[in-house]
Amino acid sequence: MLFQQFSEESIQDFDMVIVGTGSGNMIPGRTTRNKTVAIVEKGVFGGTCSNVGCIPTKMFVHTADVAREFSHAGALSLTGELQNVDWKDIQRRVFGERIDPISKAGAEYRAGDKTPNITLFHGEAASFVAPRTLRIGDGPEAPIIRGKDVILATGRRPWIHPVIKESGIRYRTNEDIMRLEKLPESLIILGGGIVAVEFAAVFSAFGTKVTVVNRFERLLRMADHDISEAFTEQAKTQWTNHLGRTVEAAEETHDGRIKITLDDGTQVEADEILVALGRENNSDTLNVEAGGVEVTARGTIVVDEYGRTTAEGVWALGDAANEIELKHVANHESRVVKHNIAFPDDLQKVNHRFIPGGIFTHPQIGIVGMTEEEARLTGRPLTIKVQRYADIAYGWAMEDTTGFCKVIADRSTGEILGAHIMGPEASTLIQSFVSAMSFGIHARDFAENQFWPHPALTELVENALLGLEFDA
Repeated sequence: MLFQQFSEESIQDFDMVIVGTGSGNMIPGRTTRNKTVAIVEKGVFGGTCSNVGCIPTKMFVHTADVAREFSHAGALSLTGELQNVDWKDIQRRVFGERIDPISKAGAEYRAGDKTPNITLFHGEAASFVAPRTLRIGDGPEAPIIRGKDVILATGRRPWIHPVIKESGIRYRTNEDIMRLEKLPESLIILGGGIVAVEFAAVFSAFGTKVTVVNRFERLLRMADHDISEAFTEQAKTQWTNHLGRTVEAAEETHDGRIKITLDDGTQVEADEILVALGRENNSDTLNVEAGGVEVTARGTIVVDEYGRTTAEGVWALGDAANEIELKHVANHESRVVKHNIAFPDDLQKVNHRFIPGGIFTHPQIGIVGMTEEEARLTGRPLTIKVQRYADIAYGWAMEDTTGFCKVIADRSTGEILGAHIMGPEASTLIQSFVSAMSFGIHARDFAENQFWPHPALTELVENALLGLEFDA
């Protein structure tokens, strides 16, 4: 039912209604102090990144990276071994001391006396009942709120394979895998994207026997082919892969283990199974038709270059409104929407140029701009350089034999079109390329007209740029 009956007298009016407390929670501030604001959050306050995504996962990733160093110590003429992984203490440190208190404090702050202009509706979902009007929760007593401006920052949730869903088995997603009661001895991971390979790296470093099942022949297939191919080879040394395979059946055994059957008849058993097959938009919970908000076939909320939806006074940002699914993009869009609501005569456009991505698996990966395949489709003359960690001084110090940086530029103009790094600190090193691309600096000028500290790891970037060849 698109529209529900309610009386005008039952509506609570606000200047602004924000649905979602991830990047949506960045909007209240100096420009909203004199406005009445309603914030709605059906889940854990703070959203995906803070509670079940970017931040806690990287705390696990760093711990796993340190654990893995023990197995690599021999390459540095050291002898040592990892004696224990205290799973419960990792959880205490990550969640008990950091994540959960931040979430709790954030909710208390928004609901407390320090923000008297804000009303927090926590624990209930919001859905449109009319333009700019939403019901909070269900039932005849559910509050109905209306905003002069409504901001949808509702994010996405894990997509669950129908075979897994219909089988009725116990399964995990990124939302609960880090809170398991004990570290599993074995783990099946479905998927070959970012979430899948990050958790595969974490659990394999902790000693869990990991099996990854991916329907494509390569992991991270959306990355540049050279990165995807090289990473897939590296993954084979860390965990078991069943590539080019799909799940046909799943069941729980009599002793509580999970058993899956693949399309080639292979059966795999493990203590737990993690479903990491992508995410689906939460827009299907909003009754968007009643609000006049259009969505794409994939459920992504349609917005213009200023963050406005198709409904007057309704805005959307983050994973709800783009296919990029990166927290730094959502934060940027939040700042743009915040400005545009406050200053409607001075609208800013969303900037989706040169967005970097970091994949915190092992080896780490940093990406910005076009892949080689995408660059060739432009028809532009290309120059490409692959610089190996093993050929720079700090790479020698690290005894790195597999990492590399690949940079793609226009041979005639010197414009950097894309950069892809696999190896230590890749997500940090990629920022140099982001700067050069964002400010339109010729690749040769960027390499030659500034100092690069020797023998720092940044020489990887410098030497990659110096290796490009240009027409003039």
